[in-house]
Amino acid sequence: MAEASFTTNNPRTLAEMRAWQAGPAEPVLEPELPIIDPHHHLREGAGGRYYLPELAADLAGGHDIRATVFVDSQSSYRGDGPSLLRPVGETEFVIRCLADPPDFGRCVPCAGIVGALDLTHGADAREGLLAHVAAGRGRFRGIRDPLVWDASDINYGVRRPAPGRMSDPRFLAGFAQLAPLGLSFEAWVFHPQIATLAGLARRFAETTIVLNHVGAPLGVGPYSSRRAEVFTAWRSALVELARCPNVVVKLGGLGMMFFGFGFERRDGPPSSQELAAAWRPYIETCIEAFGPSRCMFESNFPVDKQTCSYTTLWNAFKRIAAGQSAAEKAALFFGTANAVYRLGLDAAR
Repeated sequence: MAEASFTTNNPRTLAEMRAWQAGPAEPVLEPELPIIDPHHHLREGAGGRYYLPELAADLAGGHDIRATVFVDSQSSYRGDGPSLLRPVGETEFVIRCLADPPDFGRCVPCAGIVGALDLTHGADAREGLLAHVAAGRGRFRGIRDPLVWDASDINYGVRRPAPGRMSDPRFLAGFAQLAPLGLSFEAWVFHPQIATLAGLARRFAETTIVLNHVGAPLGVGPYSSRRAEVFTAWRSALVELARCPNVVVKLGGLGMMFFGFGFERRDGPPSSQELAAAWRPYIETCIEAFGPSRCMFESNFPVDKQTCSYTTLWNAFKRIAAGQSAAEKAALFFGTANAVYRLGLDAAR
């Protein structure tokens, strides 16, 4: 399987991103606040390598990252064997990386693993899920089978599923295998698909669905001049999705080019104040709709590295959450991820 690029239309390699962000680092805000980063990748592609050493370097900036969750990166799949089982190679790869990790301090890297599986294998998907569970050695928590699709010519990588995937009987039969195994589903969709996702969530009320990247209200291509219209449509669909108690949402991914903020085109990276101002309406809408106990901040690194450094990203999130109570912050930065991914961590330690 061909390696995917780090993000759609990424204008810089990882080395170029590091050089772009090479100026003085921002002071870390609230360094004592415990954080679980529930969404990052490990992979090697045209943009460069991002494995555990690169992740450890980003985490060393001063935020109190207690654990991370690895999410499917379309990398290190098995090169042969049944197509159903090829993505299991990625889970095996993560476990190999953890055999001799760099120094993460008290952070537990890849405490949870979210892999990939093609659910259109129907009931046979159970075999692939069980293979992931066995390979994950107690860390495997769920899968991401991307649903992201749009009728426009927006380029979003090598995985372009059929537009009716969420109603495909084969996909639905595969999806039905998740809850009996206690596994969750990561939903990577664009905002016009949120209403359909709500139907899927209602149909499978026993399956935890994790909405990735605030539901991706698009700001590029034909949507670039319609930000207010898109925001209104996205918010309406999101509020309806929030009525499904089995859905939680990840607050992040806003550094991707899909959102159309354009920070990656600047001569220098934005400050956390600038990011907070741009991202606040989207994140606050999610928190209002779902509540802090069903929201979790995420880094989406190294993808969001195209917009800012790891330190700056978490500073921006802390600025946005400044008005939340201590209990609400604890949920947003630690508790929700700890519960959803069943990590069993104690923030007091």
